Amino acid sequence: MSTVNPYDALLQISEEIGSVHDTAELLDRITDIAMGVLKAERGFMLLKSGNSGFSATTARNISQESISGIQNLSSSVVNQVLENGEPVLTFDAQSDSRFASAESVVIQQIRSIACTPLLRKNEVIGAIYMDSRINTEQFNDESLQFLQAFARQAALAIENARLFEKLQTENRQLKKQISLSTVFPEIIGESREIQEILDMIDRVADAKATVLIEGESGTGKELVARALHYHSSRKDKLFVPVFCGGLTESLLESELFGHKKGAFTGAIDNKAGLFEEADGGTIFLDEIGDINMNVQTKLLRVIQEGEIKRVGDAKSRIVDVRIVSATNKDLWKEVQAKRFREDLYYRLNVINIKMPALRERDEDILVLGKHFLKKFARINNKAIDGFSQSAENSMLSYQWPGNIRELENTVERAVILARSGKITPDLLNLSKTRVNDLAGKTLREIERAVIAETLEITGHHRARTAEILGVSRRWLQYRIKEWGLDDKE
Repeated sequence: MSTVNPYDALLQISEEIGSVHDTAELLDRITDIAMGVLKAERGFMLLKSGNSGFSATTARNISQESISGIQNLSSSVVNQVLENGEPVLTFDAQSDSRFASAESVVIQQIRSIACTPLLRKNEVIGAIYMDSRINTEQFNDESLQFLQAFARQAALAIENARLFEKLQTENRQLKKQISLSTVFPEIIGESREIQEILDMIDRVADAKATVLIEGESGTGKELVARALHYHSSRKDKLFVPVFCGGLTESLLESELFGHKKGAFTGAIDNKAGLFEEADGGTIFLDEIGDINMNVQTKLLRVIQEGEIKRVGDAKSRIVDVRIVSATNKDLWKEVQAKRFREDLYYRLNVINIKMPALRERDEDILVLGKHFLKKFARINNKAIDGFSQSAENSMLSYQWPGNIRELENTVERAVILARSGKITPDLLNLSKTRVNDLAGKTLREIERAVIAETLEITGHHRARTAEILGVSRRWLQYRIKEWGLDDKE
């Protein structure tokens, strides 16, 4: 062992390794210090890596061997240390009955060995291994005592460095989350699912590739489509939303692609379609799963060729449009049922974004609720002091089948009905009966119930109902007609 006073060495080591927070640099420093004090010829460290056992991290003076092969070196010694959590010292491995027959000891002519575990809270997190092929008795009992004391400090330093790096990573993630929330203020949520969606928007906003947004009604699909557009280089051009579900085949075709004068009865003039209107920008095809096969074929041509033909016109027109589509259906099941073209499905689904239902991101319920409360209190000039604890509990236990639209509608009604103070459960009207009434119903039945309730709240004022639900008047009128939701409903 070195003539350096071991206590002075430990003090110096403590100061040196205590100031290093980068794990890789720290492991190098630990290995070099241990070898310097013990005057070892060679040395390496092993650390626990997840559930996959131990792996070599640093090594010194092990020529002609890669780091990946170090684990086989003196495996009998290292394994004993890792399994038993006890140090190993041998003055001459060649004559030591414990290791004399070990392959690595024989082949590499290893003589002196000192190896000690790295322990934290009685758990083995790794090992420090030192050896010499030149001298017997290179290490003695004092060497091992030093190495054990050093290993205790090293293990603590490694744990601290890992914690420091973990905090740095979490800090970076938090900063990114705050940054994304600032960039996309229209999309509200703190859940992991929403943060992943914001990250996806940030990464793909400027791409030209098609995007398919899937999710239940009321989950915010159009908000994502708008965010993709307004955070891209196309933001100075138009964002054109099209609700595909409420239009007949001929009307949808005319709306999307335009028509030539005289192409059909009522075509009294040439008309540019919405694809031409969106040239240079983004077209959002909502409820894409509702379009028929004929329109699907023409849409496929737009994607493949980048050009459209107006109804009744032989002339092709080139358009530069990014297509973002959305559906509340399982589009792949529509493909399997032969109701949707498989080739179009793949063309539309280059980038896929799945919107989670509100019940799947319950940590966002109160965040969204407070946002809507502030919004509607301001609009209605009400002095509302948040939700009562019981109201919050009621909101968290409710399943929100209508998703964010239903939550917004519920909070608006509560604000309108409230006089002042806090919003209480009776104002929210989220009874268990209401949950049970919707249990087992299809998504379309739930959607109908939410629309019917909103119509009742607004006195069947359709424009206000559409505004509350966050849908177009055309979409709402289509649903009212489809389900017979007249004023008597």
